[in-house]
Amino acid sequence: MAAGTVTFAPILPWPVIALAFVCVLAFTGWAVATTRGTPYHRPARNTAFRCAAVVLLLLAALRPGLPGGHSQTAAADMDVYFVVDTSTSMAAEDYNGAETRLSGVRKDVMAVAKELAGAKFALITFDSKASVRMPLTGDATALQTAMTTLQPQNTRYAKGSSVSGASQLLKEKIAAAHKEHPGRPALVFYAGDGENTSADAPAPMDASNVAGGAVLGYGTAEGGRMKETTDADAGYVRDKTSDTPRDAVSKADEAQLRSIAEQLKVPYSHRTGTAPTSDMLGKAQPGALVANGDGPGRVELYWLLALAAFLIALNEPLRHLGALLNLRSAQQKEPSA
Repeated sequence: MAAGTVTFAPILPWPVIALAFVCVLAFTGWAVATTRGTPYHRPARNTAFRCAAVVLLLLAALRPGLPGGHSQTAAADMDVYFVVDTSTSMAAEDYNGAETRLSGVRKDVMAVAKELAGAKFALITFDSKASVRMPLTGDATALQTAMTTLQPQNTRYAKGSSVSGASQLLKEKIAAAHKEHPGRPALVFYAGDGENTSADAPAPMDASNVAGGAVLGYGTAEGGRMKETTDADAGYVRDKTSDTPRDAVSKADEAQLRSIAEQLKVPYSHRTGTAPTSDMLGKAQPGALVANGDGPGRVELYWLLALAAFLIALNEPLRHLGALLNLRSAQQKEPSA
């Protein structure tokens, strides 16, 4: 929606903002009318200041802007599935020195999401079982929140995990989305260390309806120790299969990861924390899904309205501060008994 050259991109539905405007104006009129007889009309003036600040915030919620600048446009008409291994081994400290493998996954997932801005994202995790942590959504902030709170499975509940533990769930979710939007491609980014601790052999990954993506591998062949929990003072997982007490070591299995990449028909990339995601993404996306380049952007104006609301709202604490200083001054002038 536009008014001249000014465009609007409201963060809330128009009816909600309009209703809020009506409520604020009605309250302002009522408050001013009921305080007309007071000295200097101070209560009415203070109420008007408060309501003006709220009105400015509502105007800011409309997100007014002017054409200008540039923005990176992407092929937004796609679904991106992040399949993340959250088994205990992802707590191993052999990524980019002594960081955990899962910390590397967090960085790469958000880097991919930034490069594919505008797409819909889903997060599926697997350890002893597979689960959908976040269904398909275009809200990248929700993805960031989900990744921030993601933790490796506690050793108390670990019962062994399969590297293909999310295969069936992923297949079902992609098939359901493909049925609803037949022409919408799906990218799959599988992130794990390839360590299979399940007694059963890994089931093959289904490449049906998978248009691209990548298998991202974390960890080293030498392996790394794992803390029992994310607490700073937590101890390391102990190897109970050895006669000699020692810390357990998890070793990445790149051969297993390459096999998964072949099954999904996507490239494999070993992530060490030193290489950018751009090179990997160049191979992961089919040609039709490559970003379309620079497009027209807009100059945001909402911050000016928000700043004005803040300055008006300063009247309230300054007024109380002045009253407090006057009170202290009056108390100091009172003659002592």
